[in-house]
Amino acid sequence: MARPKMLKLTDVLTEINMSRAAFYRQRARGNAPRLFKLPNGQLRIRQSDLDDWLAKCEETAA
Repeated sequence: MARPKMLKLTDVLTEINMSRAAFYRQRARGNAPRLFKLPNGQLRIRQSDLDDWLAKCEETAA
Protein backbone atom coordinates (compact mmCIF):
# COMPACT_ATOMS: atom_id res chain seq x y z
CA MET A 1 0.00 0.00 0.00
CA ALA A 2 1.42 3.36 -1.02
CA ARG A 3 2.05 5.99 1.63
CA PRO A 4 -0.06 9.16 1.19
CA LYS A 5 1.77 12.14 -0.25
CA MET A 6 2.66 14.64 2.46
CA LEU A 7 3.18 18.29 1.49
CA LYS A 8 5.26 20.91 3.28
CA LEU A 9 3.19 23.69 4.83
CA THR A 10 5.24 26.32 2.98
CA ASP A 11 4.48 24.63 -0.36
CA VAL A 12 0.76 24.50 0.44
CA LEU A 13 0.71 28.18 1.45
CA THR A 14 2.41 29.09 -1.84
CA GLU A 15 -0.04 26.95 -3.83
CA ILE A 16 -3.14 28.48 -2.22
CA ASN A 17 -1.60 31.98 -2.03
CA MET A 18 -2.27 32.38 1.69
CA SER A 19 -0.10 33.75 4.47
CA ARG A 20 0.85 31.56 7.40
CA ALA A 21 -1.11 33.86 9.74
CA ALA A 22 -4.27 33.61 7.61
CA PHE A 23 -3.89 29.83 7.45
CA TYR A 24 -3.65 29.58 11.24
CA ARG A 25 -6.70 31.85 11.63
CA GLN A 26 -8.64 29.50 9.35
CA ARG A 27 -7.30 26.54 11.30
CA ALA A 28 -8.43 28.09 14.62
CA ARG A 29 -11.93 28.38 13.13
CA GLY A 30 -11.84 24.70 12.15
CA ASN A 31 -11.65 25.57 8.47
CA ALA A 32 -8.28 24.26 7.25
CA PRO A 33 -6.76 20.94 6.25
CA ARG A 34 -5.29 18.84 9.04
CA LEU A 35 -1.63 19.43 9.93
CA PHE A 36 0.78 16.71 10.97
CA LYS A 37 3.91 17.44 12.98
CA LEU A 38 6.79 15.13 12.18
CA PRO A 39 9.23 13.97 14.88
CA ASN A 40 11.76 16.52 13.57
CA GLY A 41 9.23 19.34 14.11
CA GLN A 42 8.40 19.93 10.44
CA LEU A 43 4.74 20.37 9.49
CA ARG A 44 3.04 18.42 6.72
CA ILE A 45 -0.41 18.30 5.13
CA ARG A 46 -1.70 15.16 3.46
CA GLN A 47 -2.41 15.79 -0.26
CA SER A 48 -5.83 14.14 0.04
CA ASP A 49 -6.77 16.43 2.96
CA LEU A 50 -5.76 19.49 0.92
CA ASP A 51 -7.78 18.28 -2.07
CA ASP A 52 -10.85 17.66 0.11
CA TRP A 53 -10.52 21.11 1.72
CA LEU A 54 -10.20 22.83 -1.67
CA ALA A 55 -13.28 20.98 -2.96
CA LYS A 56 -15.20 22.13 0.13
CA CYS A 57 -14.10 25.72 -0.52
CA GLU A 58 -15.38 25.47 -4.11
CA GLU A 59 -18.77 24.20 -2.89
CA THR A 60 -19.04 27.07 -0.40
CA ALA A 61 -18.20 29.65 -3.07
CA ALA A 62 -20.81 28.33 -5.50
